[in-house]
This record gives sequence, C-alpha cells and structure tokens, in this order.
Amino acid sequence: MLNFLEKLKKSKHLFLQNYKMNLYYKLSILMGVVVVISNYLVQFPIQYFGLGKLLTYGAFSYPVTFLITDLANRAYGKLVARKVVYFGFIIGILLTLFVSTNFLDIISIRIAIGSGLAFFIAQNLDVQIFDKLRKKSWFIAPLVSSSLGSITDTFLFFSIAFYATGIPWISLAFGDLAVKLFISLAMLIPFRLLIYKIKDFSESSVSEIKN
Repeated sequence: MLNFLEKLKKSKHLFLQNYKMNLYYKLSILMGVVVVISNYLVQFPIQYFGLGKLLTYGAFSYPVTFLITDLANRAYGKLVARKVVYFGFIIGILLTLFVSTNFLDIISIRIAIGSGLAFFIAQNLDVQIFDKLRKKSWFIAPLVSSSLGSITDTFLFFSIAFYATGIPWISLAFGDLAVKLFISLAMLIPFRLLIYKIKDFSESSVSEIKN
C-alpha cells in the first residue's frame, strides 16, 4: 500500500511538472506568433471612420504580448518570464525577417528593427515593473506594467520605423497607444480568470526551466 501511494505521489508530481513545462512552451511559442502577426498588421492603417492616420490593425493584437509576459511572470517569476520574452523575441524576429520583411523596402526593414528593439526593451520593462508590484492587489501589477510597457513600445517602435518617412507616425503612435491602453485594461479579464490556474506554481517547480 505504501509503495502504491509513493508511486501515485510521484505520478502526480510528474504530471504537474509536465503541465507547467507545457505551459511555458505554449506561452513562449504564442509570444512569437503574436509578435509576427502584429509586425505584419502594423503596416496596414485602418481605412474606416477616418482612422487611416491614427490607427493600424497591429494595435489590436500587440497588447496580447503583455498578457503573455504577465502570466509567465505570475506563474514562474521574473527570471522565467524573461526567458519567455527572449524566446518569443527570437521567434518573432526570425519569422518577421523571413515572412513579413521586404528587404527592398527601407520602411519594411525599419519596421523589423524598430519592432525588435521596442519589443525587447518594453517587455523587459514590463517584467521588472510587474515583479516589483506582484504582491499588491491582483490587478495593479499587470495594469501598471502593461501600460508603461505599451507607452515605451509604441513611441520607440513608431519613431524608429516611420520617422522622416512622410508617414504621420506621431498621430499613428497616439492612436495606437490609445487602443493598446484600452486593450491592456480589457486583458485584466483573461488575466484574472487564468491566474487561478497558475498562481500557485512554486519556484522549485520550475528549476529545470531556469537552468
């Protein structure tokens, strides 16, 4: 009977470890996918309701990256959250270069460069701020970190990608930021629903990810 309970305990522990590792890989891959989609969509202004000079379609997908980062941070802590960012960054940059970058178009190249730099800086800022605020009310850390990350990302990206190109990048940046902040607020809903499943992940349970 004792052997059976020990085996059952080991099986449960192994299942939990596999589940957490699977979540880590899913978050990392999802990060890369969202970055690629956003980099592609940001090239297309919304041509409805006079929003062509204010907003691109990328504004609606990019805030999801901050949700992914914050979920990883809540689940595993800032060290592993950074690994999710780096993994997503590498996937995103590689796929962006080979899928959505036109090397004959300087703006397309600048979009790739601006996207990479803005993503890397803003996401790491998000990780650091979230970690500082993680012990406050559940909504404080994701809301503040994603909002400041969105502001940083938006103005870095649009200035690098579109400055001195004739594209109204300042108005696009403000329009983009307004949508990102609204969606960051809306992302609190899935964050709240998902943290119940992942908030109890312990530091010891993810040691193999950190190494």
